[in-house]
Amino acid sequence: MKLISNNIFLSLIFLACIISCKSKSGATKTTQTTQQGGGRQQGPQKVEAIIVTPQKLDQSIEVPGTLTASESTEIHPEVSGRLTMLNVREGVYVSAGSVIAKLYDADLQAQLKKLQAQLNIANQTANRLSQLLNIQGISRQDYDLAVLNANNIRADIDIVRTTISRTVVRAPFSGKLGLKGVSVGAYVTPQSVIAVIKKTSDMKLDFSIPEKYIHDAKNGTIVFFHVEGSDVRHSARIMATESGISEDTRNLMVRATVVDNDPTLIPGAFAKVILDFAPDYTAILVPSQCIIPQARGKKVIAYKNGIAKFTDVTTGVRDSANVQILSGLNAGDTIITTGLMSVKPDSKIVIKNIVKTRQSVESFKQ
Repeated sequence: MKLISNNIFLSLIFLACIISCKSKSGATKTTQTTQQGGGRQQGPQKVEAIIVTPQKLDQSIEVPGTLTASESTEIHPEVSGRLTMLNVREGVYVSAGSVIAKLYDADLQAQLKKLQAQLNIANQTANRLSQLLNIQGISRQDYDLAVLNANNIRADIDIVRTTISRTVVRAPFSGKLGLKGVSVGAYVTPQSVIAVIKKTSDMKLDFSIPEKYIHDAKNGTIVFFHVEGSDVRHSARIMATESGISEDTRNLMVRATVVDNDPTLIPGAFAKVILDFAPDYTAILVPSQCIIPQARGKKVIAYKNGIAKFTDVTTGVRDSANVQILSGLNAGDTIITTGLMSVKPDSKIVIKNIVKTRQSVESFKQ
């Protein structure tokens, strides 16, 4: 019995050894397989790309503007007094020199008559003294004093006449009158505004443009605009620019004269000004999705000898599909358009497809 028990014990030990060897062998194979699979290197990432080529860029910008009258001023009386006549028909056109208002001048007219009477007496006195001087009946000094008195009276008459003329308020130029600010019988002073007159026959258009476009805003350049509530496209010709760029906005103020005298255009109206610049046939354009925004600037991924190179770029105008590149890329460079989020700097990439780009882009807007 003891011999049988020993044989059973040895058999169990032998069986356990066999199972243990098989388990180690399976684990070893599994480990080798795992190591072989984990050590296998994946191939370069496949991406799509475009080749940068010069393209035609017809660019235009739209900026706000304001219509202004070629001439505009407030009409003030030159002297103080009571209004006796007011010839202001609101909203009508008047000619230069037309009488707008008349102030009370009866006292000045009476003073003028008094001086004229004094002048007649002074002239008669001077004539009599002249005859006496010829026969040496008086001294030369007496005659000179009489002539001086007559001349002084003439000067006083000229002053009064000038004052009377200043009681008449006339239109300084031909234009359209606005709303009157006074009524007949009111006492007015040189600070009182009788009405405002604007010359609307030759309208002006004021607008400002960004600093980088100032070389395109030359005198004689035609710009187009339209006003709110109207689809009519008007034109204007640039006549002058401000002497310097605004330090606050970095914009240049431009003034243009409206070509057509449309009576519907009103001074002070808001205008949308459209400036069309000469086409750029060497513009570098890339799809918008190629641009990678950064905290400081923007980048694109260029393909160079199978390596992904992150390149800094400066962008210009854009539309819904493309962005202009001002610096950072040259014609002939290859940039990738897909896989931008997964491609790492200096990683290996393979181009699976070259995407064609359109040859012209029109109506880019600031």
